[in-house]
Amino acid sequence: MKASYYKYILDFKRPSGTSRGVMNEKETWFIILEQDGKKGIGECGILRGLSIDDRPDYEEKLQWTCANIQLGKDQLWEALLEYPSIQFGVEMAFQSLASENPFLLFPSDFTNGKKSMVINGLVWMGTEGFMKEQIEEKLADGFTCIKLKIGAIDFDVELQLLRFIRQHFSPEQVEIRVDANGDFGLDIALDKLKQLSEFELHSIEQPILKNNTDRMAELCRRSPFPIALDEELIGVFTVAEKEDLLVKIKPQYIILKPSFVGGFRGTQEWISLAEKYKIGWWITSALESNIGLNAIAQWTFLQHNLLPQGLGTGALYTNNFDCPLAVSEGQLWYEKEVNWEFDFNEFSSL
Repeated sequence: MKASYYKYILDFKRPSGTSRGVMNEKETWFIILEQDGKKGIGECGILRGLSIDDRPDYEEKLQWTCANIQLGKDQLWEALLEYPSIQFGVEMAFQSLASENPFLLFPSDFTNGKKSMVINGLVWMGTEGFMKEQIEEKLADGFTCIKLKIGAIDFDVELQLLRFIRQHFSPEQVEIRVDANGDFGLDIALDKLKQLSEFELHSIEQPILKNNTDRMAELCRRSPFPIALDEELIGVFTVAEKEDLLVKIKPQYIILKPSFVGGFRGTQEWISLAEKYKIGWWITSALESNIGLNAIAQWTFLQHNLLPQGLGTGALYTNNFDCPLAVSEGQLWYEKEVNWEFDFNEFSSL
């Protein structure tokens, strides 16, 4: 078996805002495996400034992984514990190589086009006008669950945007999730949660910064509506540490990004613990290209979770790879008659 890796820069169609600033491009890496004339591909979806494996030796670790590919998927997963995005890329690449079609990793009623998955429509941070425009667009597109990134503009303006949605759509018509990305100050977080509760929100992701576990536990206990942990899960590597965190904080939900939490195996560990403690969960992508998104979507369908998932990022980039994934009426579909536009030879010449 031969393994190689390649860097690829994804270009955003329009600058995308988070509480950590505005992104114009997104770096990703591909691992390509070759054996007996077959090829497989995996995506290592690192997000600089957020992923725990955003380290100076990242490329060196990719090099080591490819040089030691004969160790196999399971041994490599253990060796790459502190590099969750590479764990995911390796898992995906092995699954892709073992499949008849390198992009059909987990055949199901989803990949044969019979069933779809409900997803949330993502509204990016920006000016009031830009956010309102996105909200109207998502509602017109038939989304029944929208997720708003908050924390970048004035809080009162964000409350007005939520009021605008609720004036037109009841909680039964449109579910609203908000994501604070840790933006709320420790001392004022509960007050902000009380103000937000007026709009009958489904949940809020990560109201305060991670590693404030005592305060987060208190907020989960006292918040008038559910809290979901997101960044809090990053860098929690062992099953024992994961369990300790959930037992201490007792969140209502956790949000799982395979690129951040150790791929399918790491995600499955979190799911098992969440179900043990009656904690809800859903899966989201982390700005991967369509290659990573495709693998996450196919695997997610097999988990039979009926909550809206966070899997609709494929249209963000100008230089993504055309693929069978399509969003219609707030649902993610796999249009099996659509072919992938991906040339392995282009990468072997890089």
